[in-house]
Amino acid sequence: MTGQGDAGHTAGRSISLDCPAKINLRLKVGPSHEEWGGRHRLDTIYSAISLYDTVDLTLEEPGSGLRLTMEGNHLGDLGDPKADPQANLAIKALLALAETAGHQPDVSIHIIKRIPVGAGLAGGSTDAAGTLLGLNRLWGLDLPLEALERIAAGLGADLPFCLHGGICEGSAFGQMLVPLNAHDARTDQLTRAGLTGHLLVGAYEKELSTARVYEAFDQVGPGHADLNDLELAACTLHPRSGLALDLARSIGAGPTFISGSGPSVVAMVPETARMETLKTAWMREGAVDRIIEADSPVRPLVKPLSVTH
Repeated sequence: MTGQGDAGHTAGRSISLDCPAKINLRLKVGPSHEEWGGRHRLDTIYSAISLYDTVDLTLEEPGSGLRLTMEGNHLGDLGDPKADPQANLAIKALLALAETAGHQPDVSIHIIKRIPVGAGLAGGSTDAAGTLLGLNRLWGLDLPLEALERIAAGLGADLPFCLHGGICEGSAFGQMLVPLNAHDARTDQLTRAGLTGHLLVGAYEKELSTARVYEAFDQVGPGHADLNDLELAACTLHPRSGLALDLARSIGAGPTFISGSGPSVVAMVPETARMETLKTAWMREGAVDRIIEADSPVRPLVKPLSVTH
């Protein structure tokens, strides 16, 4: 993903990236580890889907500092005018890379949000990953992906995967990755199991705290879900997700599961008629607030550099 020979520090130099959401095709949760800051051991399969935030990065005049702006119809807590910009993962990524590279963080970040916030879809993580990928080119660093992964792992479990996109197996607390290419036998198994291709995301206005879901998981355990050990905990805290899962399964959708820590629900539905039936059922029963169609897997899209005079 890194550029070659893109060195340059001219104010006005900019880059734009389309950064995809992620889903977890499988998520098995083990015990927490103090040495990981209380994070749990994970065995997961990540997949990036064609639901994108756009991250625009522009170099500013030396000494002007950093700036973050956002737009979108579903910003959640990010739309709070009192929100601290430096709590945003994209800003944290900017500062971490600036420290590593010895750069001043004189950068404007503008994010067009389409990925629901606090939804188990890694919207914040993919924005931060896009920031790392884009600044690696804007600053002409040419850091290998492995170096960016080390920075990303310090910011969040999903972030290293978001640098890659596609499909990856994840272990440890999710940051140890094995990318799977289209010709990998494991990818073929996932496709035959119905876990790639066209899908619906049932999304919500309500956010669900990842920390709360893991706290609930520690109390209730994994339940009986085949694909996501956090399903019972997420549905306990957000019962509408359970309703959406039940409806999808009752009409014979393909694999259906909570994404990550929820509350978003994913239903694999390659057949148009069944897809339309599920959309109608979800909205009629008030099981979701909005429905997003997408495909998987996809990768981040890095657009050409430009200069604004």
